Amino acid sequence: IHGGGLDLRFPHHENELAQSTAAGHEFARHWIHNGLVNTGGQKMSKSLGNSLFAHELLAAARPIVLRYFLGSAHYRSVLEYSSDSLQEAAAAFGRIEGFLDRAAERLGDDLPGALAGEATAADLPEAFTAAMLDDFGVPQALAALHGAVRAGNVALDTGDTGTARLRAAEVVAMLDVLGLDPRSAQWSAAASGGADTALDALVQGLIEQRTEARAAKDFAASDAIRDRLQAAGITLEDSSNGTRWSLT
Repeated sequence: IHGGGLDLRFPHHENELAQSTAAGHEFARHWIHNGLVNTGGQKMSKSLGNSLFAHELLAAARPIVLRYFLGSAHYRSVLEYSSDSLQEAAAAFGRIEGFLDRAAERLGDDLPGALAGEATAADLPEAFTAAMLDDFGVPQALAALHGAVRAGNVALDTGDTGTARLRAAEVVAMLDVLGLDPRSAQWSAAASGGADTALDALVQGLIEQRTEARAAKDFAASDAIRDRLQAAGITLEDSSNGTRWSLT
């Protein structure tokens, strides 16, 4: 397997192949040329001075969201970067996390083994497997992932816990293959003690105040807390299991 950027295909990689063949040796049997990253409609390069660096991206989004974003275009295609595209990736990944949180709350001890890190190949939907076997078609695989998320949410809404368990198992199995399971040690360790934990503590405190206000029938105070959180980009979702929050 030989890889590199698409711009190395000619003349660099063709020369490597020619040199090796002329010397009587075999060379790569599989070539993986990744597409380039564009920003503002231009190829990202040092010469243009429009390069993005890891520390800048990590300041703009969570590492797991960046990984999701990088898989949103096929590796052979151009990846168009913008702050909007990064926000869209964060919102899309937030929907996946939201389903996992809902499944954990609703199913409790009845969670599938996949949610405990025991996913198997049998948990993978056929569409996902076919996409990954077709030249690593990650965008199509992500489409299968979101399809399972939507079906899982519908099952939770209608009280179909059996289907919800199956869809949750599929979702976590797919996330495991993509290295995107937010419950895995590599991601939870990065988040523990950080800004996410601090934000959750602050929001939970306001949710408790709102719950107390509603119990006291002080709906003006309850609405004021909800509006304050909404203005900060935080959405509340009330259910019989309590109140969940998510970033808008």
